[in-house]
Amino acid sequence: MSSEANTTPESTTGADAIDVAIAKGIDFDGTPIPQVKLDLYNQVMGLEAGRQRSGVSNTMRSRIVRIGAKHIAQDELNQQLIDAGFQGLKDKEILFYYGGK
Repeated sequence: MSSEANTTPESTTGADAIDVAIAKGIDFDGTPIPQVKLDLYNQVMGLEAGRQRSGVSNTMRSRIVRIGAKHIAQDELNQQLIDAGFQGLKDKEILFYYGGK
């Protein structure tokens, strides 16, 4: 197996695929990620790692909204949030995630 094959992620699907590629410094197409981009990413992620958290449920809801809006219609996601015991979509979330659709 060539060293080139060892530097690309095994999969481009799933939540961990991006993290694996970033850690290797190699994009999905096999090209190196410029060091300046990696440095900025690592700087910002370091700041985020030190941020006080407001609670697991709040973070779960934020992730559900941010990612769910890419895959689930507004009314359906809103109802799913409510059914799961979370607050429904906020006006600012609807505008941000669904405003252009």
